[in-house]
Amino acid sequence: MSSVEDSQPLINHLIELRNRLLKSIVCILLVFCGLVFFANDIYRIIALPLIEQLPQGASMISTGVVAPFFTPLKLTGVVAIFLSVPFLLYQVWAFVAPALYQHEKRLVYPLLFSSTLLFYVGVAFAYYIVFPLVFGFLTKTAPEGVQIATDISSYLDFVLTIFLAFGICFEVPIAIILLCWSGVTTANDLRKKRPYIIVAAFVVGMFLTPPDVFSQTLLAIPMWVLFEVGLLFSRFYQPKEEETAAAD
Repeated sequence: MSSVEDSQPLINHLIELRNRLLKSIVCILLVFCGLVFFANDIYRIIALPLIEQLPQGASMISTGVVAPFFTPLKLTGVVAIFLSVPFLLYQVWAFVAPALYQHEKRLVYPLLFSSTLLFYVGVAFAYYIVFPLVFGFLTKTAPEGVQIATDISSYLDFVLTIFLAFGICFEVPIAIILLCWSGVTTANDLRKKRPYIIVAAFVVGMFLTPPDVFSQTLLAIPMWVLFEVGLLFSRFYQPKEEETAAAD
């Protein structure tokens, strides 16, 4: 009898997880259906940073037979997920919230909001700041006699990778706070490692931007600033052991 009772909470959790996943999928599908008629317009907006840098008379190309149809649809699906992130995070939060203490819930609320905002800011930073620099640099360094004609599928894979990379890079404050809150490290230890963090920021900037000092610095400095922001706010998130003792 007890084994049956013990299995009930697990079954309830699985049912709850299934319902949350279904709601998330339905949300993404609804957003996708609302955007699918504008798939070509969405792709044109994403391609604009490259198109503006192409030489006179040059244009993007498609080397696949069905790529002109499926590539904008693929982008629209990604955009649907991107726009659904707040709802998806809410579903995650609604699933795990019952297992959290009240004081932990108060601390997680701002983390969820700020992590979403920082990801969006990172994507916007890549689109408005980094892409013009990257494509301006690449189109001007092509060897003489080489005509620039970027494939639309390759371009989409490239920009999605950069979007994801910058979105994750801008989550540095959240990572710092979580590391300090979980007790993996402390703000004082991270301050002592500040020179290494700055060097790491420039290394990441070197891999994600064109090989020039200006572009590299343009990414490294925001990452450094975000690191300092994470250190600043980490003092509000004590390690869990200390937090529990304080609550008792």
